[in-house]
Amino acid sequence: MSARANDPSGVVPIGREHAAFFDVVLTQRAHRSFRPDPVGDDLIERVLEAATHAPSAENRQPWVFVVVRDRGLREGLASAVRAAWDGGVREHVRPHLSERFFASVARWATVGLGETPVIVFVCGDTSSCDASLLPSSVFPATQNLLLAAHALGLGALLSTLPVLVDPQLKARLELPAHLQPMAAVCMGWPARTLGKPHRVSFRAKAFRDRYGNTW
Repeated sequence: MSARANDPSGVVPIGREHAAFFDVVLTQRAHRSFRPDPVGDDLIERVLEAATHAPSAENRQPWVFVVVRDRGLREGLASAVRAAWDGGVREHVRPHLSERFFASVARWATVGLGETPVIVFVCGDTSSCDASLLPSSVFPATQNLLLAAHALGLGALLSTLPVLVDPQLKARLELPAHLQPMAAVCMGWPARTLGKPHRVSFRAKAFRDRYGNTW
């Protein structure tokens, strides 16, 4: 008999063995500022292992990770993003963000990316499966990576901006034709502690059987 059947309120209590998982999921935030301290291979390997345990289309596992720590390469990537930001991205995103949020994003795009100790580029392998199936595999792996980093005390940020605006990205990373960069995850030790994330309740987003039947 299920725990729900035993509970007249219909609410399944979260056991101690599950609490840590929910603590990680419900407190994960996007970090845009990092300390300069290095991140060891042991930690990077743990987050990559977590990433590879995501579901994938037909279990093809079409993800490939390029871990960038080289200073010159990071500076080149940051320069490309900064140029795109100054060239029009700034004014494109400004109307969509609060003043405080915009200031944080602006600092990351102009300074913070270049200061990031580790940038993990998550790529899709078109030789493993059809290109149309890559997002359904690559982005679950990326989410696993973000959660694993948070669980280990690291900060992380998912961005597609470097992928979208840097025309030299594939050349910088020396990617063969069959690898498509899809996401960049900035990672390092957080420069500051962030509060709880602001989220709209699932009750405003979920419906019973048909849209309009509120939860």
